[in-house]
Amino acid sequence: MVCAPLAAKKLHSLFQKPKAISCGLVTPTFQAFFHSYIVGDKPILVSYSISIRYSVRASANLCTAYLFIPTNNVIEQVRDFIHSALYDPKHGYFSQRSRSVGVLERSIKFDQLEGRQAYMKYLDKIYKQSDMAWFTPVELYKPWYAHGIAEAILRTADLSVPLKIYEIGGGSGTCAKGIMDYMMLNAPSRVYNNMTYTSVEISPSLAETQRETVGDIHSRLSKFKVECRDAADRSGWGDAEEQPSWVIMLEVLDNLPHDLVYSENQVSPWMEVWVEKQNDRESLSELYRPLQDPLIKRCIEIMELNDNLTAPSSSSSKAKGIWSKVFPKPRRSWLPTGCLKLLEALHGALPKMSLIASDFSYLPDVKIPGERAPLVSTKKDGHSSDYDSYLDAKGDADIFFPTDFLLLERMDHYCSGWLKLHGDSSKQGKKRRTITLDSSLFMEEFGLPTKTRTKDGYNPLLDDFKNTKFYLSVPTHNIK
Repeated sequence: MVCAPLAAKKLHSLFQKPKAISCGLVTPTFQAFFHSYIVGDKPILVSYSISIRYSVRASANLCTAYLFIPTNNVIEQVRDFIHSALYDPKHGYFSQRSRSVGVLERSIKFDQLEGRQAYMKYLDKIYKQSDMAWFTPVELYKPWYAHGIAEAILRTADLSVPLKIYEIGGGSGTCAKGIMDYMMLNAPSRVYNNMTYTSVEISPSLAETQRETVGDIHSRLSKFKVECRDAADRSGWGDAEEQPSWVIMLEVLDNLPHDLVYSENQVSPWMEVWVEKQNDRESLSELYRPLQDPLIKRCIEIMELNDNLTAPSSSSSKAKGIWSKVFPKPRRSWLPTGCLKLLEALHGALPKMSLIASDFSYLPDVKIPGERAPLVSTKKDGHSSDYDSYLDAKGDADIFFPTDFLLLERMDHYCSGWLKLHGDSSKQGKKRRTITLDSSLFMEEFGLPTKTRTKDGYNPLLDDFKNTKFYLSVPTHNIK
């Protein structure tokens, strides 16, 4: 995905605070046709007799509440709906399209391309030939993209202990192969000889692809293994590992399930959004309930931490209340609860982990309303088309979200035990050192960008993917 350039940042030191990313809020209602089989492996039946639902009259932008009596309709949380649409073993996007992650037969020879036009023509050709959904940056710029990540690890890791690397959602295995090859050529021999690389992959087909990609050289295969499981499930990790380790997540955060919350206006409390399948029709609708889910409540508390630290004055609260009555504006906010659950599992299982994550900082032309709203897109014959509603996803579309890197840092600190909510003294962790970098700046610092330069000087590694960033986080004993 190629987007308009972002302003470059200066790298003053290896670790610094990221800048905030803000988004607007819009709120229409949804209704879409959908097959019932995709609505969760374990459907939840409504267990109460009366619930409050809301509809929005677009002409006046007003919210109207009414009572609804369900009759054993099937409902599920938005995060479960998204998880099923993407990962259901039979009908999910990554199951139906086992080749949804593109694999190039050979590396692109950038020095033989004239410039951007030739590069884009080449991309169009390989997309049409393979009919793949997406080629990730680590695949397009192999092996150089993975080499940059490996160099960042080498500069920061404690090499006095065996190097342990975990990759979450390893795709085609291109990143693992590139990192292990770089370590073999550039790290001390003892580092490569003693290193282990574990891919935690939820897709069985992609897990097999990774074994094939990495296993073409036996020395790699002896250090590499794939565990086919959900990395966000803490039980799959076993006992906590006290040794230092590295965790890599490339384009993982964007496909993690999210929850959706709704508020009638600027001062009304948030409500959980649930997806409802009525037994007498094939359409889906949204159901609104008071906040009860612990994961959603923790995520909201982390998001609103700054507001909690500085309580508004009574006069400003009164003015805000008057403004919301005169100009009521419904709000919708997408919560990265899947990311929070994953970070809780990782910090619980790997308390001394260092983290490298790369993902989209924003997405262009998003049609779905709400803060941090996703793109729901499908691709065929090299051409993509976007849906107007997340409820349109029937296992034939990718659902991917932008990453709020400031919020990611805050959740990282919370899950490590340093950031406490509401005076919670049960967490006694240390603050982590973190940095968020534009992808181009990361590659200029750690990679070899000369390897991806075309004849006229155009460099897609630096000039494209301007809407992606890297997040680095390492543990520290500095408690200040």
